[in-house]
Amino acid sequence: MDSFVTGHPSPAAAGRPVIGISAHAGPVKFAIFDIRATLAPMTVVERVVSVDCVPVVLPPLPGIEDAVGRLDGLVLPSGPDVDPALYSAAPHPKISKIDQRRDAAELVLLEAALRTGVPVLGLCRGMQLLNVMRGGTLHQHLPEVTGHDGHFLGIDSYGWQRVRLEAGSRVAKILGGDHASVPCRHHQGIDRLGAGLAATACSDDGIVEALEVSDHPFAVGVQWHAEETEDTRLFLALAEAARAHQAGMAATAC
Repeated sequence: MDSFVTGHPSPAAAGRPVIGISAHAGPVKFAIFDIRATLAPMTVVERVVSVDCVPVVLPPLPGIEDAVGRLDGLVLPSGPDVDPALYSAAPHPKISKIDQRRDAAELVLLEAALRTGVPVLGLCRGMQLLNVMRGGTLHQHLPEVTGHDGHFLGIDSYGWQRVRLEAGSRVAKILGGDHASVPCRHHQGIDRLGAGLAATACSDDGIVEALEVSDHPFAVGVQWHAEETEDTRLFLALAEAARAHQAGMAATAC
């Protein structure tokens, strides 16, 4: 069947995997122009390119989930706090400005990716949204739970956390051990775990730092900013999963 119909190339035409990156939309200033723009973290874009994949920025618009059928992978980057109304909670005084439009767009993107087997990597907010989507809840201000600010040292700093990786988990296999040191910058974290999720990494103070979807080929969320390090192993794993998905879709189309 022709790739124009299926949305995926034939085996002979298959190229680099296409990775969607969910984006933020908001006001920006370019030279003398004040405009609204769609923005994605350049570090995430660069990491996707570095593992030989093609990045596609996905604006937070209604119907954007229709793009998932043309993707080989999806990245949900960091961003503003998830709307507490999505897990039936009142907003904490320390919560940052929420973006309901982005919440809505990313939830349907994520749902479509999980339903169709598209590989997913959630970063910081992306992991939290995955938990909320599956019926989980969040601690809205971690210092009230941990008694310290070690997970968020400020908007210009990363708090490096030592995390314990669950033996046999996907994250442990990717990072090749039972512990890792990771850069964190988050004031929220996982409270009640969502359905069908496994907590596969925790910091020394007991905060969940990685989640995996139990019944999906590759759906991983990490609380840390993997895009801000030179360690590309999580992105390499996403690329490998994306190639497997691409190959499977191409074979099905034949």
